Amino acid sequence: MSAADGASGGAADRLAEARELLAAHPVVDGHNDLPWALRLGSPQPKARGNVRYDLDRMDIGADQTGALHTDLGRLRAGGVGAQFWSVYVPCRLAGDDAVSATLEQIDIVDQLLERYAGDLAPALTADDMEAAREQGRIASLKGAEGGHSINNSLATLRALHTLGVRYMTLTHNDNNDWADSATDAPGVGGLSAFGRTVVREMNRSGMLVDLSHVAATTMRDALDASAAPVIFSHSSALAVCDHPRNIPDDVLERLPANGGVAMATFVPKFILPAAVEWTARADENLRAHGFDHLDTTAEAMKLHRAFEEANPRPIATAATVADHLDHMREATGIDHIGIGGDYDGTAFTPAGLDDVAGYPNLVAELLHRGWSHPDLAKLTWSNAVRVLRDAEAVSRDLRSRTAPSNATIDSLDAPGA
Repeated sequence: MSAADGASGGAADRLAEARELLAAHPVVDGHNDLPWALRLGSPQPKARGNVRYDLDRMDIGADQTGALHTDLGRLRAGGVGAQFWSVYVPCRLAGDDAVSATLEQIDIVDQLLERYAGDLAPALTADDMEAAREQGRIASLKGAEGGHSINNSLATLRALHTLGVRYMTLTHNDNNDWADSATDAPGVGGLSAFGRTVVREMNRSGMLVDLSHVAATTMRDALDASAAPVIFSHSSALAVCDHPRNIPDDVLERLPANGGVAMATFVPKFILPAAVEWTARADENLRAHGFDHLDTTAEAMKLHRAFEEANPRPIATAATVADHLDHMREATGIDHIGIGGDYDGTAFTPAGLDDVAGYPNLVAELLHRGWSHPDLAKLTWSNAVRVLRDAEAVSRDLRSRTAPSNATIDSLDAPGA
């Protein structure tokens, strides 16, 4: 047998080993934007445009390769056992418009759960996640992306929890009135007094505090304020790729004391240094032609693909993600890392991690690097289940001792308050 044949056999064996491991310890993925793709369509080349939640036009029970990153067959092939579905709405939606759109996003997840009940199991607790795994169904949880979704209302925050939302990202790409984003100019300097109250009310409700998208100052303030473990639903390591969406080492080093979990993302422009520079130029090209850099309409994507044809895009791989996970494990420990792919929330994905069927390729890469089965089981399943269970315990304690807060942003953040 040639050396090439031996290498090929080794890779095939590792992939088979990865699939076997995922059958026992499936992936809990922290972030998937399918609900928004079902609202406005996907940036994928074969997407059907604005489907406006028409599940007959975009049936994830059928193969949606080329139109979406996600369908039930590929979730199964990828070894996904639990998914946090993002009920994201963009920052351009504000006030009651943001709240209404978030409710619509929650509703479409509930429609998915009803339509595909044989495959998707509603999950509100860690016990629900474990029960779904035993049933052979994919535990489905909801995560709100961006604190603008609550319109500065603690009552709205609690209502989202009642409707099944189990994490909220404190910001998205823009600051809100009480928290600073990683990709906006400093506003309140991290968290305001109301922002710290939001964190405490999330602790009391049992909603995980998600620190993806927030400024490093907000990360540190939230760790100071939170009595429960936090998560990063889709963020990677700043030390490996210098992008503000990533997590500084000093924050990673605080997760063991907090009990939180950082879930590495796959988005190339956050994980591959060469892609950071390329994306900046591609975004500027969109803006120069009158489009927002986040525009995924057919016209904007046509322009974007023309730019890519003239300026070949740097390609991330499963090894790129593994580099981040290696560093994150070193910085924070094996008990505090996970996976958050951000599928259907990005136009581009790494080679080998093209869609939700790709997780075995990442696990095979980590096996190649010497990761043990117990460590991989923590990465894929146990850490995420444990962090939700711990947040539930904190919630039970706080509910037994404290009443809901009815504070307003004006009472806490007004000058002289």
